[in-house]
Amino acid sequence: MNATRVDADVLRRLPKAVLHDHLDGGLRPATLVELAAEVGHTLPATDPDELAAWFYEAANSGDLVRYIATFEHTLAVMQTREGLLRTAEEYVLDLAADGVVYAEVRYAPELNTRGDLTMSEVVETVQEGLAAGMAKAAAAGTPVRVGTLLCGMRMFDRVREAADLAVAFRDAGVVGFDIAGAEDGFPPADHLAAFEHLRRESVPFTIHAGEAHGLPSIHQALQVCGAQRIGHGVRITEDIVDGKLGRLASWIRDRRIALEMCPTSNLQTGCATSIAEHPITALKDLGFRVTLNTDNRLVSGTTMTREMSLLVEHAGWTVEDLRTVTVNALKSAFLPFDERKALIEDVVLPGYATAL
Repeated sequence: MNATRVDADVLRRLPKAVLHDHLDGGLRPATLVELAAEVGHTLPATDPDELAAWFYEAANSGDLVRYIATFEHTLAVMQTREGLLRTAEEYVLDLAADGVVYAEVRYAPELNTRGDLTMSEVVETVQEGLAAGMAKAAAAGTPVRVGTLLCGMRMFDRVREAADLAVAFRDAGVVGFDIAGAEDGFPPADHLAAFEHLRRESVPFTIHAGEAHGLPSIHQALQVCGAQRIGHGVRITEDIVDGKLGRLASWIRDRRIALEMCPTSNLQTGCATSIAEHPITALKDLGFRVTLNTDNRLVSGTTMTREMSLLVEHAGWTVEDLRTVTVNALKSAFLPFDERKALIEDVVLPGYATAL
């Protein structure tokens, strides 16, 4: 199928997989307005459309730190059991409506403990909300499987505590771990003990690296900490000159280490100048295992369908390209092999066959 003939309806129907998406970055604007009123939090706007526009504009600063600062408003309404249940359930339903069949949602439970909830109670509550959303999506004929990645905030001191929770809840919906937050000045190796603990306990993890900080952060994430995937990783291009791969880039490509790439988000934080020139296309063509992700759907004003549409329109992607990154995501998902294989063979490939 020629890229120019991939219309929005086709894209919306395509089965999708997303590995890099933050729970606190994907709330519905209307829900945020309602919950903020209930807890007495003042928002920049109380009209849902105006609020959505504010988030998108505030995040378009070209600065990762300012981008992260927008989360003070979403986190303000995610400090109670009721707020967490609702946002988690709606998160799943919104993915299902977008054609997502598998997702890994990440969040840092330490950021949801300003009220009466402990970190463990936060995890239990979010899992309950996700389960409710998956049950409703399945009943509506749009099933979606959602696994959880617990995050530690790299600039604070509770990373090991979050890692312990990932171990404790690995049979209750938590499939892996991550560290998030400002990269520059907070290298992954600062939390080496937590990553060594996860490896000993056979819990997989990804690490945000190569976004605000360059090759050293990617090298540390992989070669020192042992990450199985890289969150973003756009600056691996600094190790590629005229199509020739350096040692780190070769290591990533040759060992099929997935790059969780988020085009719109990267434009907002200044990691890329345009969709047409975003590294995801060049890296795909060089044979890297790139995956396509939303990062923060509210903050970036996006969906998986929109991310696909942008690549089709501005970077010449075809349905075959979209199928490739979807299969890539499932190959690198933190699921057992047989479950990944079943999703690819029974759901994704038949879904794309109807579009081709």
